[in-house]
Amino acid sequence: MHKVAFSAFLVLCSVLPPLCAAQHAAAGSEGTKHPMTFADMMRMKRLGETAVSSDGKWLAYSVSTVDLEKNSITSQLWLQAIAGGPAQRIAVTQPGDSGVQFAPDDKRILFLSMRSGSAEIWLADFDAGTGATGNAKQLTSISTGADNARWSPDGKWIAFTSNVYPDCPAITMADFATGNKCNADRDAAIAADPVKARVFTHLLFRHWDHFTGDKVSHIFLVDASTGSMRDLRPNDPHNVPPDYPSQDQGGGGFAFAPDSKQIAFTENLDPVPAISTHADIFTLELNDPAAKPVKVSTSAGGNFSPAYSPDGKWLAWRSQARDGYESDKFRLAVYDREKKTVTDLLPKFDNWVDEFVWAPNSTGIYFAAPDEGQEPVYEVDFDSREQGWDATPYQLSDGANFSDLHAAKDTFLIATGETVQAPGEVFNFMLTDNRSRLTHTGAPIARPLNMDRFQVTHLNDTLLSQLAMSPMEPFWFTARDGTRVEGFLVKPPGFDPGKKYPVKFLIHGGPEGAWDESWSYRWNPELFAANGYVVVMINPRGSTGYGQAFVEGVDDDWGGKPYSDLMTGLDYAEQHFPFIDKTRECALGASYGGYMADWILGHTSRFKCIVTHDGMFDPESAYGTTDELWFMEWEFRGEPWDYYGKPDSENPYRKWAPMLYAKNFKTPTLVIHSQLDYRLDLSQGLALFTTLQRLGVPSKMLYFPNEDHWVLKPQDSQLWWKTVNEWVDEWTEKQGSANSSGGGN
Repeated sequence: MHKVAFSAFLVLCSVLPPLCAAQHAAAGSEGTKHPMTFADMMRMKRLGETAVSSDGKWLAYSVSTVDLEKNSITSQLWLQAIAGGPAQRIAVTQPGDSGVQFAPDDKRILFLSMRSGSAEIWLADFDAGTGATGNAKQLTSISTGADNARWSPDGKWIAFTSNVYPDCPAITMADFATGNKCNADRDAAIAADPVKARVFTHLLFRHWDHFTGDKVSHIFLVDASTGSMRDLRPNDPHNVPPDYPSQDQGGGGFAFAPDSKQIAFTENLDPVPAISTHADIFTLELNDPAAKPVKVSTSAGGNFSPAYSPDGKWLAWRSQARDGYESDKFRLAVYDREKKTVTDLLPKFDNWVDEFVWAPNSTGIYFAAPDEGQEPVYEVDFDSREQGWDATPYQLSDGANFSDLHAAKDTFLIATGETVQAPGEVFNFMLTDNRSRLTHTGAPIARPLNMDRFQVTHLNDTLLSQLAMSPMEPFWFTARDGTRVEGFLVKPPGFDPGKKYPVKFLIHGGPEGAWDESWSYRWNPELFAANGYVVVMINPRGSTGYGQAFVEGVDDDWGGKPYSDLMTGLDYAEQHFPFIDKTRECALGASYGGYMADWILGHTSRFKCIVTHDGMFDPESAYGTTDELWFMEWEFRGEPWDYYGKPDSENPYRKWAPMLYAKNFKTPTLVIHSQLDYRLDLSQGLALFTTLQRLGVPSKMLYFPNEDHWVLKPQDSQLWWKTVNEWVDEWTEKQGSANSSGGGN
């Protein structure tokens, strides 16, 4: 698909024409542009959640801005006409408000606000003619706070989630006060108690960056007129932490049926959630207080994100076949509500369905899926002539990463699009009626890109027009076992093909992840290239977007094929791009990329330096300190004690352990780890740094006491970029980098 950089840029411009127009306008005056700095990246406005009015005329969205001096990130809700026009702040909201949703009749909006002390649902009048808002009133007053608020299709009810103590009395419409007071008193007692010790009785007692505690997540239903509410799951056997299924697995989610009489939701009832990725879809009748949830999903794996078709005939969700495997293929399952049957809608589609939305007329589903470094939008149709679903999806976009899909009326699709060169903006895809149907071959095929599309939001046009950035250029090479593997290259600003450039070799996490056409405020290829480096990225075995067999190429082979793919890909880049100085290369990775950086440390001396962030140094000890055991047990094929007494060559926990190759460590290494990283515990970074120091290997450790698996606070991020770039500059002998000093990158 991707052969040369110029063709990739043309495709990008076909998708994001206004952005490219701005870049072309300044193309002849490269001298007026400057390489992106950390300060530039912090000045960028960050698009968040989006919502579209029922009539398809209005877009609401959140925008976050960074105050580097105050070390803060603040969001604000905005509104603008989709057809065009200036953006306006939603007058009734305050900084920090979130979760805006239009009522089905577009006469009101809801949003979440902390202005009363806890997150509560607020309602306001909305004028669909002018976009004016007013008369904001607080709807809920629940001590545990409200989240994920959604309107019922008839506009009479709002469902939301709240984390409550399961042993407190249930909150009902007849008795709100008793249950609410019980939860409030428990929270107050815990806050006031000077003893902060905890007692654990089950696994998954901490998750990502927090201890889960005794609360569980319940769904509540609140009357949009009176504010009276009830717990929809008061006697639910659910007894696991509220953030499971976690967002990284596709989220849980719930949805109303079109007649507002039923709700569908995701729930995991397994007794030990730390070893399970299983989750089922249940439905619950809302008009019967005595109704019990009914399981409708049938797969053994995870089932997430339920959504009813607008005509009420179908219920769709993202489904995985196998339990315990968080990177099993995400399929698109459709449940026939009359026949009570579940169908895998796209059995021949070999990539993941990341998110989806129903067409308003229920005749199709739009979805986003990774594909060779991009995230296109596809459509799958219901063939009314054959009375069945067409199992061949049509590709509707190319050249970028699309997400946050909204289908409005039957004429256009709203999506957030981003690339390596531009952060997220909202785009409008006009769905024309003359889309030709191509001959089906059993594989995904592209419909002609004859849809008009335009950019709705313009959050960073001016700033982007001032920055010199290079496109992400793809290249393909053949792995040692004959498999085709894709890599990418980002050149530095002011690139001169006659010069030699040092290399930053980036390794992605996951391991089931991918480098793609997306913007990042953390591992940003443009910012890595900005101070005079060629950035090389490889999507080795384990990467998404190349079929499920490619994804599973990393299983029980962490330091095998993925390592070989990375080294072979870098060899190819050195041989085919003469401007690469192979004597000045540094490898950088985080999470699984951090593991691979540790593995590289013991298996090659080709790099001048290494940066390893939140990596796994010792899989055996990582097993006992990670939050999600299912990950370790799948990737390493069981528990560590399953292999006791066996040779290391038959024990994945030791076969793929970077620590066992410590005697080979020679490359100068920067270790980065954070206290609140419960996915890969701080002890992994400390053990590596201790080993490096005792071996006399030049090394440094950057420790963050208040960050988690990521580094998100602006000033911490500033220190991260400064420390990383100075380390790479030092060991590649690239002294005096303008962007690595004085608080730059």
